[in-house]
Amino acid sequence: MLKTIRRTAWVASSMLVAGLVLAGCSTAQVAATTSTSSTGSSETTTTTTTDASTTDATTTAETIADTSAAVEAFLATLTAEQRETVLYDYDDETKTTSWSNFPVTFVQRAGLDLDDLTDEQQAAAMAVLEALLSDEAYATVTGIMGGDEYLLEHSSSTETSLGQYYLAIFGDATSGTAYEVQFGGHHLGINATLDASADAITFAPTHLGVQPAVYTAADGTEVQPFDGIYTDAFAFFDSLTAEQQATLTSGDVTMCAPGDECDFETGSGLTGADLTDEQRTLLLDLLANWVGMADEQTTADALAAIEATLDDTVIAWSGETTYDMTQGDGISFSISGPNVYVAFQAQQGSAGADVDGVTTSGWGHVHTIYRDPTNDYANSVEQQAATGGMGGVPSAP
Repeated sequence: MLKTIRRTAWVASSMLVAGLVLAGCSTAQVAATTSTSSTGSSETTTTTTTDASTTDATTTAETIADTSAAVEAFLATLTAEQRETVLYDYDDETKTTSWSNFPVTFVQRAGLDLDDLTDEQQAAAMAVLEALLSDEAYATVTGIMGGDEYLLEHSSSTETSLGQYYLAIFGDATSGTAYEVQFGGHHLGINATLDASADAITFAPTHLGVQPAVYTAADGTEVQPFDGIYTDAFAFFDSLTAEQQATLTSGDVTMCAPGDECDFETGSGLTGADLTDEQRTLLLDLLANWVGMADEQTTADALAAIEATLDDTVIAWSGETTYDMTQGDGISFSISGPNVYVAFQAQQGSAGADVDGVTTSGWGHVHTIYRDPTNDYANSVEQQAATGGMGGVPSAP
């Protein structure tokens, strides 16, 4: 189990050390932000922990430079044996078979288990993520990780790998050419390819999941990792006319499971061509939760490519039509086009991770996937089914 993370306000402690690891970067400070969102007839106040980034990168080049420096700082903390374990060739097909929506006991991840690292090494590993991700994305990712650890401590689950996360590096971060940062565990699978020669970063494919919907962290704050995604999804849904909503909900929600091959089915539903300019903007805002996990330039470039073919992009929705987690079984939707594939699927079951009074199914157990039909893994490899033979089952735990 994570030595620094477990049963503590782990983000704060790891970032204090990370500020020392990243030479030339400002020391991180931890701040709590409170957001209030309307959920039906009730109002829920959600407090999440947001960490000030060690960088202020706004361009792709700055993010790549900061992340590369963080990777090198992390590698410098490792033994020769650990470096051999964490480093892979850029085109090693392991990158496609070592991530999944299944726990580590089903699908073994690549690289180093953070459980096996010292406090300094763990902090340096997390500093890689902090350099790569925007503040908002970093808060979402650490919220997901905290949820898995919450389940390990408080739920009925017997899955001992909850809270285990692995980091692997494919390629050479100092070469000036493409390399990939892969990080994940059960409800998380980030595959970020950074290419300084092309001034480009892609997060395709990436798996973000959540269970439970809301939990109380060790410091007493209430964490709701997917509140931003839910808020953006319903902002888009609520902007539609009754006729548009009927078309949207009569469509076919597709699911390309994490850690598996994908045909990128479009299905039927509402198309981008059916939307007003305002509605198109709201849809792009929703997609930014996946494609916009880094800096402003990377986000703008990714959204511009998606917008160029938005008329041919199909959106479908099933489940509830009001953001009210006290009712119903949650939502599922898919957004499938020439330059983007996002699927959001509520899991109708707790997978044995029940917590009294906590939502661990439906609204509170979600698997999502982001892929780019034209640029998965920056076209360095082709996706294969995850090892263990179970990574492609959408109804997985």
